[in-house]
Amino acid sequence: MNLQNHKDSIQENGFTIINNIFSDEEIEKISEVIQNIDTSKETFRKSEDLFAIRQFLKEIPEVKNLVFNENIKRIVKDIFGSDYFVVKSIYFDKPEKSNWYVAYHQDLTISVDRKAELPAFGPWTTKLNQFAVQPPLDILENIYTIRIHLDHTNENNGALKVIPKSHAKGIYRPDTIDWTVETEEVGNVEKGGVMIMKPLILHASNRTTNGKKRRVIHIEFSDTELPAEISWSEKALIDFND
Repeated sequence: MNLQNHKDSIQENGFTIINNIFSDEEIEKISEVIQNIDTSKETFRKSEDLFAIRQFLKEIPEVKNLVFNENIKRIVKDIFGSDYFVVKSIYFDKPEKSNWYVAYHQDLTISVDRKAELPAFGPWTTKLNQFAVQPPLDILENIYTIRIHLDHTNENNGALKVIPKSHAKGIYRPDTIDWTVETEEVGNVEKGGVMIMKPLILHASNRTTNGKKRRVIHIEFSDTELPAEISWSEKALIDFND
């Protein structure tokens, strides 16, 4: 697995896609664990259009060893760096008949354990005792996101659309997108593949039109220590030697 070209693509375009990271058997094992969980907790969001589990690796610790297979650990170590650790994880299940769509946006907040008055941190939001804040730009620029696809995903069942290179333009308001300059690319990913992206890349997704579900495990990584007053709410180190 030659990762240098993927590393270059992330730096230049803000994203890359690598297929064949998980075998069908590995995806089946992950799916089985998710199917057998208690979905009544507050961190689980369930509707006709979306089922989501926030703090996914915390809520379902038995899935962690399945998710961090040798390929994922190598991606983190070789593309991000061995100082990187998990800071956020979400599981998304967009069902077969979902009308849920997401307009163009950047991921501008991080999840932390408490609210504190800090210069350059804000605005703050609180949902179900979970705290999110927009941090200084350099913290956002150091984050990588891996999206693990448990299903084949294309433009007909909610694949992410991205604007290449937009991650390098700082805070980029979606209502100011100049479509005479920018281009849109659809991130088609095979079952068992991953899409790696920078949170500052402008991204969106359409409604499902082909009657096929789209299940994704979204994990964010950083190498940044936060100010002493707050901590990452989901900080988890990766054992590269395991």
